[in-house]
Amino acid sequence: MIFRFMEDHRSEFGVGLMCQAFEVSRSGYYAWRKRPESRRARRRRMLLKCVRDTFRNGRGAYGSPRVFRALQLQGIPCGKNMVAELMRDNGLRARTKRRFKATTDSKHNLPVAENILARNFAADAPNKSWVADITYVHTDEGWLYLAAVLDLHSRMIVGWAMDKTMTRELVADALVQAVGRRRPPAGLLHHSDRGSQYASHDYQHLLRDHNMVCSMSRKGECYDNACIESFFHSLKVELIYQTHYRTRSQARKSIFEYIEVFYSRQRLHSSLGYLMPTAFEQRTPDTRAPLAA
Repeated sequence: MIFRFMEDHRSEFGVGLMCQAFEVSRSGYYAWRKRPESRRARRRRMLLKCVRDTFRNGRGAYGSPRVFRALQLQGIPCGKNMVAELMRDNGLRARTKRRFKATTDSKHNLPVAENILARNFAADAPNKSWVADITYVHTDEGWLYLAAVLDLHSRMIVGWAMDKTMTRELVADALVQAVGRRRPPAGLLHHSDRGSQYASHDYQHLLRDHNMVCSMSRKGECYDNACIESFFHSLKVELIYQTHYRTRSQARKSIFEYIEVFYSRQRLHSSLGYLMPTAFEQRTPDTRAPLAA
């Protein structure tokens, strides 16, 4: 193990320095190098490369179960324990999540809806239950706010919008995009927090215009909207906290790529049996409303 580490890192640290650190001889190291690599060692080395590539492609957010599943999907033979061991021995640890700061402004006199969703985060088909919320991203120009709408069936982000202010127009733009993309049938359950943007008359009219049923979280209960909160956690851990945005435009492009390319089409979701949202939806019937003639 020591000689293998030295071989993998000799251009980085130098053989002499590592021999001193590990208290091994140069002659022992060079004798090891001349030996033919065993079949097991070769397999382990090749698997480690695949593990590193998968970990990097997962933006450093994949733990060993998700890396193992990704390798399986690629047809790479491996064991779950071996993947965990390789990651542990090579310092490949999934990034931990930070605390999430809520953006809900519930100090208003607007009517609020009852919590119909009641933490039932399972939906047996697309376009039956959507959840919505707002988060914020820091840039050198100031805050950039992101409103998103998530389908509980596939965890797909079906609509989103970004702006420098947190207004009812922002959340309305995200919902309009979702409706245009998905054409949901009447009776879809729309759940959000009880913030002023979602409780506004304009937004409530928009829900009624599209025959949606409104549901809102209870006051101070962030877990009532846990799935969209989880998406924002993933976005921040896997992208935002790793990036310094100088401009809002830079942040917009970065978040667009994360949502539309990585999160929906590449990222493996443990809640979906380690499938991507797009792949998961392909396994279920299309429940969108028919287009008007």
